[in-house]
Amino acid sequence: MASLTASLPPPILLQGRKTLFRTLQKLPLSSTRGRRNSAVIVKASSESSESSTSLSIVKSVQNVWDKSDEDKVAVIGLGFSAIVVLWASANVVAAVDKLPIIPNVLEIIGILVSTWFVYRYLLFKPDREELYKIINKSISEIFGK
Repeated sequence: MASLTASLPPPILLQGRKTLFRTLQKLPLSSTRGRRNSAVIVKASSESSESSTSLSIVKSVQNVWDKSDEDKVAVIGLGFSAIVVLWASANVVAAVDKLPIIPNVLEIIGILVSTWFVYRYLLFKPDREELYKIINKSISEIFGK
């Protein structure tokens, strides 16, 4: 499917957004006649399509898989159990959401906790620095640094 901008003459591309929109409305739609459904596919990408976070996750999973020669069954079991836990938690949330008063109470509790967190850690600069130290300490404890 040819790009729409490739079929437009260059002066139209250089004009403002309103003029381009009016020009697009006047374009003949003979190529779409006879079709019931038509779709325009737009793909926006940057120079590197994969982010560094996803690459690091993939590399860490590959390292764990390569290190565990005899424990591959355990790794597969852990992955399967993670999927089951995710499925079960989604069903529990859906069941709680159907109860008459519980979702409203939980929403109010969430708003109150969020308000407390903003007041306690984000409103003033010394508190933000304290939160930053707590996060860095937790990360270093998790990764054993």
